[in-house]
Amino acid sequence: MAANSSSTGSKSSNSSGGKQSGPSAEQVVATFQRMRQEQRSMASKAAELEMDINEHSLVIDTLKEVDPSRKCFRLIGGVLVERTVKEVLPALENNKEQISKIIESINSQMQTKGRELTEYRERYNIRLVGEGEGEEKGQSAAPSRDSEGGASKSGAGVLVS
Repeated sequence: MAANSSSTGSKSSNSSGGKQSGPSAEQVVATFQRMRQEQRSMASKAAELEMDINEHSLVIDTLKEVDPSRKCFRLIGGVLVERTVKEVLPALENNKEQISKIIESINSQMQTKGRELTEYRERYNIRLVGEGEGEEKGQSAAPSRDSEGGASKSGAGVLVS
């Protein structure tokens, strides 16, 4: 048994060693899709935090017009606690600032991810469906047929839907 597993191990290492030309078209597409999904999830999180900032602004504007000694209720970790406006208002303003910083961080990460996606697209000549249809309608179909047929030319592009 040990000899059998070592021979399969050497076969897999030989096959991976022989593929020095790069990842397959399926691997390229999968990696590209994963990177796009990561960028989408960052954008979704940033939009969610933007809505939180808008809610904080609305509450802050409302509480500024109220007597500071008036009691108000705040939900903290699923628990509704009673506080005064003068205690809650600074905490809300601080939370709003922290959320703004997080949004800035996410936006810079999205820009970095966008640059990585662009570099990846250029490296593997990835074209999205519907991209440049007017200019390269005949050209984009031919490379995609070649790459699907198993021909791995360095100039062949990958078509992603």
